[in-house]
Amino acid sequence: MKVGIIRFPGSNCDRDVFHALKIAGAEPDYIWWNQRDLSTFDAIVIPGGFSYGDYLRAGAIAAITPVIDGIKEAAKEEKPVLGICNGAQILAEVGLVPGVFTNNRNAKFICKWTELRIKTNRTPFTSLYKENEVIRMPIAHAEGRYYTDIIEKLYEQDQIVLGFEGENPNGSIEAITGVCNEEGLVCAVMPHPERASETVLGTDDGLKFFKGMIKNG
Repeated sequence: MKVGIIRFPGSNCDRDVFHALKIAGAEPDYIWWNQRDLSTFDAIVIPGGFSYGDYLRAGAIAAITPVIDGIKEAAKEEKPVLGICNGAQILAEVGLVPGVFTNNRNAKFICKWTELRIKTNRTPFTSLYKENEVIRMPIAHAEGRYYTDIIEKLYEQDQIVLGFEGENPNGSIEAITGVCNEEGLVCAVMPHPERASETVLGTDDGLKFFKGMIKNG
């Protein structure tokens, strides 16, 4: 599977994602923010970072760049699209997933390991996990608090992907930290699976995110 990794000015997890995808067995390549045609790629990953410095709000400037047209087209063609941290904020900003990611409850940057519960395994990214399985992945964000005013609909349509287990560090509604679109093919997660892709990092719990995308995307 050929997977495109979007690069914005300020992306800082692109190399980490590239490495994790290689381990998982994909053929990764980088895509710059000004490229519209993504038709040669089978899947897309928007990595974490601080696109354009996030001077307005997270993802706001990235949302009006040419590559967003290509990402929307990939989603329309039902290709897997994964947004991680700043990538999740961008997917929410352009309306490819429901809700918003806003300032953490404590108004501070949070960087720590967290326990997470797999809420659904119907997405390609979570397909290799068991539903309700508890895994470990780190978070590193200042605007990761998830909110939506259609919470009942998300439960009804099985669009909640990840939830914090135990502590809710950023104050997200219902401790939600990962959501998908109705089809389950566009997924936005605040934790970093690429930073939990090898045992030398502490755990490889996150590697299945990429292996699942390759196997079932």
